Amino acid sequence: MINIAEIKNGLVIDHIHAGLGWKVFKWLKLDSAAFTTALIMNANSKKSGKKDIIKIDSVINIDYSILGFIDSNITVNVIQNGQIARKIVLSLPDKVESVIRCKNPRCITTTETYITPQFRLTNPEKREYRCLYCDAAHTAGNFEV
Repeated sequence: MINIAEIKNGLVIDHIHAGLGWKVFKWLKLDSAAFTTALIMNANSKKSGKKDIIKIDSVINIDYSILGFIDSNITVNVIQNGQIARKIVLSLPDKVESVIRCKNPRCITTTETYITPQFRLTNPEKREYRCLYCDAAHTAGNFEV
C-alpha cells in the first residue's frame, strides 16, 4: 500500500474513472501548482475495480459542473483540519460552456472564435450533449486538455 501524506486543508477528488485522472489533473492546471498535489492512478476500488484519485493540499476554486461533465461518478471531499468537512457528489451538468469545442467544421463556433461553444445535455443515459448552434452530438468525458 502506498502512503500519501495526510491533507490538512484541501480537496480530495475521488472515484475518477481509471485513466481520466491525468485529464482532470491537467484541466485543473495542477501540474504547475505551487502547493503539494498527488495523482494516484489505478487505485483499487470496491465500487469500480480501479479508480484515480487526486489529493490537493490547498483549497482551490473548481467548477464542479465541469468535473461532473468529465466524470459524473467523481466525488469531492473538502478537508478541513485533517477531517472530511463536506462531501460533494457530482452529476452531469445540464449545460457546458467553453470546455469542449464543436467537432462540426461548419459550426459557427469553429469559424467565429469569439463565440463561446455551448452544449446542452440531451440524453443523460448516453451522456450525450448537443451544440446549441448546430446540434452536433458530443459525449461527456470526451475532450482534450
